[in-house]
Amino acid sequence: MSHTAPEGPRPPERSAADRHVDDLLVRVAQGDERAFVGVYDALVVPVMGLAARILRDEAQAEEVAQDVMIEVWRKADRFRPERGAAKSWVLTLAHRRAVERVRSVRAGAERERKAAQLAHQTPFDEVVEAVEEREERAQVYRCLAGLGNTQRLPLVLAYYQGMTYAEVAEALSTPAGTVKTRMRTGLRRLRVCMGGD
Repeated sequence: MSHTAPEGPRPPERSAADRHVDDLLVRVAQGDERAFVGVYDALVVPVMGLAARILRDEAQAEEVAQDVMIEVWRKADRFRPERGAAKSWVLTLAHRRAVERVRSVRAGAERERKAAQLAHQTPFDEVVEAVEEREERAQVYRCLAGLGNTQRLPLVLAYYQGMTYAEVAEALSTPAGTVKTRMRTGLRRLRVCMGGD
């Protein structure tokens, strides 16, 4: 009677949807923009949900989600399907970003508290300005979220990562003319969303 050695714990079976996202992320690592749209659509909501639970602030959760998805585009080549699912990898990035943001906010609040103690009183105008700036930033993120990925991604890379048209075109493997057109369209839609002409 032969005895087989006991097997170690098996990794949990991945669903077909999870395996599909894994495959997409592998293609993103090769510069496939269309695959990135698939990854974005599949994971941005869970990323935002995780960030919102940690940060307890919807506007900041949206900012963190956008930052994480940019990081996914830029670091997709670090994903190793044999070590775990794409969703777990992306949520780990999101958790790290959200925790960093909490620490940063706490440190900022402490700096502000100390500054307020030194200054005794902040002029009312400065407080109003700070609140308006924060609300405007939150509105920009909401309007960005309303754009299609082909318009949102070039804008995010250009304005939040400081890339030039040529660098955005190279990063997305898209002709520079197409990138310019998408950015112009995206900016027009942003202006309308923000209440401009």
